[in-house]
Amino acid sequence: MKVLSAVTAISLGIASANPFAPKMTRNTPKSSYIGSLMDKARPTPNSQLGRRLDGEDQEIDISSYSIKFEQCQYIKQYAEEYDEETDSILETKRFVIFRLCPDSSCSSCNYNYGEYIVDMETYLQSTLQHKQEEQENYCQACEECEEEEAANDDAAAANDDGNRRRSLAILKRRSLYNVDCSSCYTQCQNIENMEENGYVDASEYIECEKVYENENTGVVYYAGAICGNSGTRIKVGLFTDEECNVHDGDASVDQYLKNENGYNVKLSYHLLKQTFVANECVASCTKVDENANEDNDDDAAQEDAEVETAEVCENLYEAAGKCENPHGFESGMDYSYSDYYDIQVANEETVCDYITTIQAGHFDETGEVVISGGQTTILGNSVQTTGGQKFALTFFVIGTVGLAAYAALLHRKLTKDSKADLADQGDGAMA
Repeated sequence: MKVLSAVTAISLGIASANPFAPKMTRNTPKSSYIGSLMDKARPTPNSQLGRRLDGEDQEIDISSYSIKFEQCQYIKQYAEEYDEETDSILETKRFVIFRLCPDSSCSSCNYNYGEYIVDMETYLQSTLQHKQEEQENYCQACEECEEEEAANDDAAAANDDGNRRRSLAILKRRSLYNVDCSSCYTQCQNIENMEENGYVDASEYIECEKVYENENTGVVYYAGAICGNSGTRIKVGLFTDEECNVHDGDASVDQYLKNENGYNVKLSYHLLKQTFVANECVASCTKVDENANEDNDDDAAQEDAEVETAEVCENLYEAAGKCENPHGFESGMDYSYSDYYDIQVANEETVCDYITTIQAGHFDETGEVVISGGQTTILGNSVQTTGGQKFALTFFVIGTVGLAAYAALLHRKLTKDSKADLADQGDGAMA
């Protein structure tokens, strides 16, 4: 029943934002929304991200976890202001649900994990920045393949320890970024020559921006990120409004994207698709330290070194609504001894219910609440009305009809008695 209550509350617009968001400041709607997401959640004795509780800084260690993409979802809800352009009081919010899975166990991830929800823009900005850095480091390590061969030849010829150490450092970077010298060059060249080959990186269009305008016909298109394949993918779509709320599913993106010379270009999803891989980790929360690899050849010393959390995980953990305790998340927010215990429990229950509502399929790909044939239609999961719910609904309907019939009968009787009294009064007056 909590799930259905959450759907009802959202569809009726009881709150002007997602149920776990606090009241927003009156800056720009975009910055206010992103900045206020889960601000009401207070840190607990384990919180790591620079916030205070009971006057002390505490830390959470999520460095041994990895990010796993779960689902992308639109939610339509009441807007704070009426949109004259779209003639609508509704606005579309875009969310991503992800998990933090222990020890890179993203293929299973069924216990000791945390589940989180964050706006799509924050998710894409954080993960794409991380993937862009990975890609640059990968191609840089690929360029060193030839250097490593030269260093090995020089070291063998001159018995030079300096060249030998440089060769070892190159090998470590290759291992760190999983570089295969036999194939990496072609891949990096394709990325570098993308524009020359008539492609453009899809990650450049994740924010809403105008890509086409015809002054004669008045047709205007904006490109932005959309959820696809029942929330399992993120791709670029076309919208007819500058806020990217009205999606035109019939228009092809490639038809309206052009380069500086006016030629059509196609989208390359090489980078963007790495942010929603299925049953694989999007990113490890262990921060990569190349300097430690280069300066310290002692494996035992490297193991004893302090492990730091990757920035992508810190950013997403900071911004997201958290559902941790129901999944046995051992490194999560333990607020059992906190002065804010009741608030934290209420916040987490609300977030968990909200995530469950989305995962149950109570919204379609456009963000509308799905109701069909007198019961909520579930996309992807089989959820039907229970026998008790059917009985209660039937009892309510029959009772309502019975009361209506009784009211009509009573009204008729009262009307008849009233007419009889008037007739008697009339006869007495004439006598």
